[in-house]
Amino acid sequence: MTVWRRLLAALLLTLSLVGIPANALAAPPLPSPAVWPVNPPIEVIRGFEPPAVVWGAGHRGVDLAAPPGTVVRAAAGGIVSFAAVLAGRGVVVIDHGTVRTTYEPVTAEVAVGDVVVAGQRIGRLATGSHCVRSCLHWGLRQGREYLNPLSLLGGASGEVRLLGAAQRQLAATAARARAAAQAAIVAASVSATANSTGSAGRPGFTRPVRGPITSGFGMRLHPVLRIWKLHDGTDIGAACGTPIRAPYAGRVRAAYFNTGYGNRLIIDHGVVAGRHVATGLNHAASYLVGVGATVRRGQVIGFVGSTGYTTGCHLHLMVWLDGRVTNPMSWFS
Repeated sequence: MTVWRRLLAALLLTLSLVGIPANALAAPPLPSPAVWPVNPPIEVIRGFEPPAVVWGAGHRGVDLAAPPGTVVRAAAGGIVSFAAVLAGRGVVVIDHGTVRTTYEPVTAEVAVGDVVVAGQRIGRLATGSHCVRSCLHWGLRQGREYLNPLSLLGGASGEVRLLGAAQRQLAATAARARAAAQAAIVAASVSATANSTGSAGRPGFTRPVRGPITSGFGMRLHPVLRIWKLHDGTDIGAACGTPIRAPYAGRVRAAYFNTGYGNRLIIDHGVVAGRHVATGLNHAASYLVGVGATVRRGQVIGFVGSTGYTTGCHLHLMVWLDGRVTNPMSWFS
């Protein structure tokens, strides 16, 4: 038995040294719906070729034939986490929660923090691709691992014509509806007041929990995924079970579980001080209200937890102003 244990230990050590193949990881939840990033007809001129080891040679994405100037679209809904020139090429990265998609070379027409939906235009294909023919290099990543972008579309490959114009329109319409629910960007205004839980911010919003700010808005190294990405809100430290209070009067537009955000609630506050405002409360243990509920400022609506990608109990507070994710501290005192 001792010999077998030694052999097993040696095998595990060898595997840790040579690395794990990228395609050996468990598949993460993928965003849906998803569409091609360029309009049909689609020609895949080089497919996904994962390296044998993480640092080895391979093709970490898919090349789609397209001439310079072609409109490039978001393959799925998410938040733009990078849009700039990198190593001489324009790159756009969209964070979908559990995974992110990459597009290059692209002249970006979006900015970091923009909320996009599947099929939304994000830029135009630029010159300088690595292909012999002009192409869009489309990538998909989970943390530091590369995945096959075609898995978003069911693994299609080769010269295909997956989505016709009518199907594409239906997918885009459904994506917009889903994103609207998630981002709570709707045209409604609810006026109600209640006692606040602390000092009011400039427009009268109050923090949903008391506690120190443990991580601010902006680019950071994600504590769980270990990747450099946009932290799209403000973390407020509070013990699990701490009551969460509505920061302002409004109506609940979304309540669901997300792999990254955990238990999530989004409140539409309508137009406040000339801006359309929505707030998002994430990682809760549970909520006491559901979609369609009208809430008043200071009302207990849930309890702090540690669901989703977290390292401990806290509330991740988000704010959208006129549809764009914004530093919450510009709206809260």
